[in-house]
Amino acid sequence: MRIVIAEDHPMFRSGVRGLLAATEDLDVIGEASTGEEALELAGELSPDLILMDIRMPGMNGIEATGVIKERFPHIEVLMLTMYRDDQSVFAAMRAGAKGYVLKDAEEEELLQAIRMVGSGLAVFSPGIAERMMRYFASHAPQREDGANEPDEPEGGGSRLPAVPAFEELTRRESEILERIAMGDTNGQIASRLHISAKTVANNVSTILNKLQVIDRHEARRLVQQSKDHK
Repeated sequence: MRIVIAEDHPMFRSGVRGLLAATEDLDVIGEASTGEEALELAGELSPDLILMDIRMPGMNGIEATGVIKERFPHIEVLMLTMYRDDQSVFAAMRAGAKGYVLKDAEEEELLQAIRMVGSGLAVFSPGIAERMMRYFASHAPQREDGANEPDEPEGGGSRLPAVPAFEELTRRESEILERIAMGDTNGQIASRLHISAKTVANNVSTILNKLQVIDRHEARRLVQQSKDHK
């Protein structure tokens, strides 16, 4: 199996590379430290699977996964991250990730997850799977007749914890958030605001951190929710 590792911490990336190098059936063909680099390698190398971290400079792992699955649907993505919250898990699933494994997983668990996802199966760390089961069990709405309502398409986003006020954003960040809410890509935002795509990417990362959301889709929904509640 041909694998690309997308991880911005060199020491952790090296450890994963060493683990995979010790196997006969897994071959690391490329390494990326940003979402943009992962996207480039997906196009250049056409790997079977990408091991994807979530928090990386510029385009994060969730955003990169969404673009990769849209452009290269044959490439499987396995999230390898320290984030175990519901929001991160469901955002990864919506983006198209086939698996979600925590960085503190045992080596054999990681290898098994890679092989399973590479074979087209879905896999989640035991703790994550349990959280998902509890989440769906506790959030299944009931109609008056006792039947379950259909699942919310966005994974219960309206139940997410409160986010920081938009006032924390700078004027430039607010402008970029407005364009994100309108569905613009980073390239379109750069063109409209006459700034570089790299500057846009850096600002988007800052915006997501300030709003405590995992990707631009969550940020866009947050803006819409604020408008709906006015």
